[in-house]
Amino acid sequence: MEQQLPEQYYTKLQELQAVDFVLVELTLYLDTHPTDVQALKQYNQCAHTRMKLAHEFESAFGPLQSYGRSYSRHPWQWVETPWPWQV
Repeated sequence: MEQQLPEQYYTKLQELQAVDFVLVELTLYLDTHPTDVQALKQYNQCAHTRMKLAHEFESAFGPLQSYGRSYSRHPWQWVETPWPWQV
């Protein structure tokens, strides 16, 4: 039986995906323009936003990553599905 997730789950996950996309693009840009101060400031601001969004998501819905990149409450949450990439 498929688990029903609250709308906020999808909203928060979409926000994370949008920030991740910007971070990937900025990373690629900064690889070829390492002295662009404005791009670096934007990257650092987005990285901070991503950390905040990830913390909010994980507090509400469980870990986004495994292998020590996210904390887990008791009992071990990583076995709970769906995982973020499955929705």
